[in-house]
Amino acid sequence: MATSKHLKNKLNTLKKEFDSLRLGKESLLTLIDEAEAPESVYNSNAIENSTLTLGETEKILLDMEVSRDVSLREVYEAKNLSRVFDYIKSKSQETDISKEIILFLHKMLIDNIDEKIAGRFRRAGEYVRVGNYIAPAPEKVENMIDELIFAYKNNLDGYFLDKVAKFHIDFENIHPFNDGNGRIGRALICFQLQRLGFPLIIIRNREKKIYYQAFGNYRDQGNTKIMEKVILLALVESLHKRITYLQGSRIIKLSEFIKKKSYSASALTNAARRQNIPAFREKGIWKISEDFKYEVLKK
Repeated sequence: MATSKHLKNKLNTLKKEFDSLRLGKESLLTLIDEAEAPESVYNSNAIENSTLTLGETEKILLDMEVSRDVSLREVYEAKNLSRVFDYIKSKSQETDISKEIILFLHKMLIDNIDEKIAGRFRRAGEYVRVGNYIAPAPEKVENMIDELIFAYKNNLDGYFLDKVAKFHIDFENIHPFNDGNGRIGRALICFQLQRLGFPLIIIRNREKKIYYQAFGNYRDQGNTKIMEKVILLALVESLHKRITYLQGSRIIKLSEFIKKKSYSASALTNAARRQNIPAFREKGIWKISEDFKYEVLKK
């Protein structure tokens, strides 16, 4: 399933605006990334059923004491995933995606959690399943990863979003590791987007249902339409957020914007979810530039 021309034009326009505004403001983008780090870590871990809250994740990353007893594993899962994202932000421009990079990121993710499986693919006898889906035999994993990377790098005509969506689904279907497949797979999306000059994205736990639906849709119907939509919405939201900050706008809660302007709450909230307006979330709260002119979109 290919991304429509309309959506390609929308992304192209946002990317050009982002590239123009970011000149000389890299320090601001670094601050945004740093502030967003707990959300990135929390959401990816929450999709894998971590019990940590966003607030607890934030405290752990700041080496602050958490009010309740949490498992050492979950502490390392948070800190290690944060290190993975930091590495991606600092090193993604230096090297293309490779088997070695994937293994290195996995070693970083599973460090101090399970050293026996960290930084290596599944071996003979190590089978895994996700729900009713049983991943390929471990003996096939390394060749399948080689083929996946080769296909991604040599698809010179495919649109980047379609390629990233298919890579992610195929990677998760291979499920090359005993643990950490989902978190590494979502980190690789960020790695691929960063190499193309885009910001990091967050696939949120609140959207877990449609995210998982994308895998079933691919297995049943052979298309990547739903995953493309998931990544597209996350990318547009990430661009909207950074563009708004780079413009120097005063940022307010969407609920405050609605109240001040007397707009329909349901219409604006739905427009935000669909990314038809430049709204974005911070700690789960929708925000927008106070200067945004919604009149042009009103019917």
